[in-house]
Amino acid sequence: MRVKETIIVEGEHDKHKILTYLDADVLVTGGFQIFKDKEMQALIRKISEKNGAVIFTDSDRAGFIIRNFIKNVAPNVLHAYIPEIKGKEKRKPKPGAEGLLGVEGMEKEVLINSLLKSGAMIDGEKTEIKQKYTKTDLYNYGFCGKENSSEKRREFCKKHSLPQKLSANMLLDVINTLDLELF
Repeated sequence: MRVKETIIVEGEHDKHKILTYLDADVLVTGGFQIFKDKEMQALIRKISEKNGAVIFTDSDRAGFIIRNFIKNVAPNVLHAYIPEIKGKEKRKPKPGAEGLLGVEGMEKEVLINSLLKSGAMIDGEKTEIKQKYTKTDLYNYGFCGKENSSEKRREFCKKHSLPQKLSANMLLDVINTLDLELF
C-alpha cells in the first residue's frame, strides 16, 4: 500500500514498523530533538506544503507534546492517532513511563486504520474529512470551557479508544476526522 503523504514519526523503530507494512516516505523527528532542530522544522514545513504530511506519534505525553509542536510548525498536517493500549514493545526490557504501546508496538490493522482515518491518501484513494462539529459544539456539549470538561473529554476518549490526553482543539480535530458523534 502506497501512502502519498510523508509520515512523521518520533523514532527509527516507528519508521521501521511503518515501512514493514506500507510504501511511504517516513521522516524521523528524533523525539524531543525536533524542538532544537530548525532545519528539520523547515523540512517538515516544506514537505507538508508540497506533498502533505501525517503526524503519527505515540499516545503518551511526549507524543502529544511533539505532535502539538509540529502542528504549530506546519499547521496543515494530518493527524493519525493510535489508541492507548497498555503494554511494552518487544525490544524493550520494561514498559515506558506511562506503560503504553507506541507506534512501533501497534498491529498492522491499527496502523493502517489510523492512517485511513487521518485522511491520508493510500493507493490513490483519500478519505474525505468533513467539518461536522465546531468549537462551539464542544462547549455546548461540555467538552470545553466548563467545570469538569477535561474529565468529560477523558471519558469520551476512553469510550472511543482514543488517547486520553487530547486537548479540546485536538479532540475537535479527531471527532471530525473519525466522524464520531458527541452524544
